[in-house]
Amino acid sequence: MSVESVEAVSVSGRRAFLLGPLPVLLAAALWGTTGTAASFAPDAASPLSIGAATMGIGGLFLLLIGGRSALAVVRSGGSSLVVGGLSVAVYPLAFYSSMDLAGVAVGTVVTLGSAPLFAAVLERVADGIRLDLRWAGAASLAVLGLVLITGGDSGADSTSTVLGSLLGLLGGAAYVGYSWTATRLMRRGCRSRAVMGALFGTGALVLLPVLAFTGGPLLSSASGLVVAGYLAVVPMCLAYVLFGAGLRRTSTTVATTLSLLEPLVAALLGVLVVGERLGLGAWCGIGLIGLALVLVSLRR
Repeated sequence: MSVESVEAVSVSGRRAFLLGPLPVLLAAALWGTTGTAASFAPDAASPLSIGAATMGIGGLFLLLIGGRSALAVVRSGGSSLVVGGLSVAVYPLAFYSSMDLAGVAVGTVVTLGSAPLFAAVLERVADGIRLDLRWAGAASLAVLGLVLITGGDSGADSTSTVLGSLLGLLGGAAYVGYSWTATRLMRRGCRSRAVMGALFGTGALVLLPVLAFTGGPLLSSASGLVVAGYLAVVPMCLAYVLFGAGLRRTSTTVATTLSLLEPLVAALLGVLVVGERLGLGAWCGIGLIGLALVLVSLRR
């Protein structure tokens, strides 16, 4: 291969990274701040209200950004949109409840760490996509990391950790559900912002009534309003615009595996800012998930 050909491949690879994986990684880093931000909400605020405010209000913002094209996706999305919208509604309720029970670090790592496995199974069954050995190795490391984290000393009692981990698995499955739906809709030719606006606008129809019933303690204080506003605008609206842009050029399996950056950021913030305590096993688990992220990021 000539020098010119090598340089062309290098430029093409950088461009592919900038348009695909990089926006997903940036979105994941913003998502990693959600648990720490939620910890500053009033003590009386329930995790259901925080999750409903985050993706309910943020979903309306995304619907506005998507504009008429998002409404067109709503009209033509059919059953795929219903599945994706319900997944959007389930995800924050399970995710924030998981963090409330098991802690920011464990809840985030279990939710996002399980997502690549769910994504791979779904794409294999629904789309017939074959999995390579690199992904299998990365997934194995991620699973081992999850075992170490959930079995490590996180400062929460064992029952809460187990229940929180189960809710985290539900959140991970829901995350994959709307990511896969978004990919399907984009492959039909829909714009990423329109798809995100349609999916999260549909999910908001379920989440806003939940907020109305549970959001009193959250929305009646200044600190609660600041937390809800930050969560709805930054790790929700901005992050999902970035995620949608990256998802258009990456598969669901790769995107969800790249999103493993979120639990790493969340775990570090949980320890440094929130004051959570992680044992040696949990730190080893986080390191294994980080290694899994590197393996997927370096795939050809």
